[in-house]
Amino acid sequence: MAFRIPMATKRYAGGIRRKISSIAYRAPRGLEVTLSLRDEQMPVIDPGNLKQIASVPVHNREDAHKAVQTCERGLEEWSLKTAKERGEVLERIYELMLFHKEDLAHLITVECGKPLSEALGEVDYAASFFKWFAAEGRRTYGNTIPSNHPSKRLMTIKQPVGVCAAITPWNFPSAMITRKLAPALAAGCTMVVKPAEDTPLSAIAIYNLALEAGLPSNAMQVVTSDRKGSIQIGEALCESQVVRKLSFTGSTAVGKILAKQSASTVKRLSLELGGNAPLIVFPDADINAAADGALASKFRNSGQTCVCTNRMYVHEKVHDAFVEALAKRVNKLVVGHGLDAGVTQGPLINEAGFNKTLRHIKNAQKHGATLITGGKPMKELGGYFIEPAIITNGTQDMEFNYEETFGPIAGITTFQYEDEVITWSNDTSAGLAAYIFTRDIHRTFRVTEKLQYGMVAVNDGILSVESAPFGGIKESGIGREGGSEGIDEYLNTKYICLGGY
Repeated sequence: MAFRIPMATKRYAGGIRRKISSIAYRAPRGLEVTLSLRDEQMPVIDPGNLKQIASVPVHNREDAHKAVQTCERGLEEWSLKTAKERGEVLERIYELMLFHKEDLAHLITVECGKPLSEALGEVDYAASFFKWFAAEGRRTYGNTIPSNHPSKRLMTIKQPVGVCAAITPWNFPSAMITRKLAPALAAGCTMVVKPAEDTPLSAIAIYNLALEAGLPSNAMQVVTSDRKGSIQIGEALCESQVVRKLSFTGSTAVGKILAKQSASTVKRLSLELGGNAPLIVFPDADINAAADGALASKFRNSGQTCVCTNRMYVHEKVHDAFVEALAKRVNKLVVGHGLDAGVTQGPLINEAGFNKTLRHIKNAQKHGATLITGGKPMKELGGYFIEPAIITNGTQDMEFNYEETFGPIAGITTFQYEDEVITWSNDTSAGLAAYIFTRDIHRTFRVTEKLQYGMVAVNDGILSVESAPFGGIKESGIGREGGSEGIDEYLNTKYICLGGY
């Protein structure tokens, strides 16, 4: 069963259609569930123009079980390969992703809306996890333990958890898959991937490239579905006795549901959930560096990342200078379709995100905030576009200060004292990422240690990298992805006691 490419995509004729059809719109070889069994299809919509670009199967609970069974059959073969052999496959996937970098980036742009320049960066980031974990897989060391008795030898070994499942979001349709898939495969696990219903094409493209790199078809499966079917699939994966590990990136509300559903099988979980990231500009900060960092952290992917700055706290002594510097940068942003030349801001992913962003702007204005720039819907562009906005005179009771916006709003609140802004920053159930700008080394250590977040960036607006552990605390999640910690999430430690010596 091949994907249907509607004629509505003539805009990309000779370009995007040719590029992505070669790696995502063909029926993947050996994909036993994803492109078989289902005649029912769902459209994939370009959020930049609301036109259909493809259709994919609508899978259900039965299909999810079959995908799990396929990965269960492949587990022994894949896990018995040496770490070196598995690493060689991962290295080839890395190389193929970079070879098809432009194609994959085009896919990301048309299914999630982010500008092509950002999509190209995402492909680099996504591919990096295969290279990183190809090496980390060879370092899953056990230990020898000093014995409590001369006739015993004590040791530990690391073994793969087993069949795993990943449920991934739409805002990084490639990287959020590879950040889970790469360590799982490196550890010797197999994995069922359920991509977001808005962005299934990147998952299928990665599957195709993985097969080309030599990954057995039963070491990875992909199931796609609409919102209704996604609920069934999520339940099936959580309740399965075969699936021993679930990794999810998405909202806190959904993460809590998946955790409850997984309790019956005492499944291992990695949950990367919602954020409410503060960005703090202290009076001794380099204002230009702070404005650059705020722009990168707030407006990447039009504010639709889990680690985006959600609220800005700026010391009253540097407030005006910071707002002026940030406004100059924001006013240079170009809004439009992500494939158009020069565009730096794409659309919101859907109507719900669009309406929520506008609601936060109206709520702030209602409570006395000042709209410095932007904030207007741009329906004439054909998608869910909003002008990037800066709001000042913020207060703690405004929605953008206590609810994750996931949109292009820079809401700014002034502060006077260090303890005050730390209290405001920590006054949330979220605890994913935070950002501070200061040139005082003493303040750097003092504040980073007091902030209740899993990750803190100092004088930088971008903190994600494959070699460092990514994850939150409090209701922002459980576990870590990336770094040396990332592969541990997919390994069991087995203690062995050898007696009779």
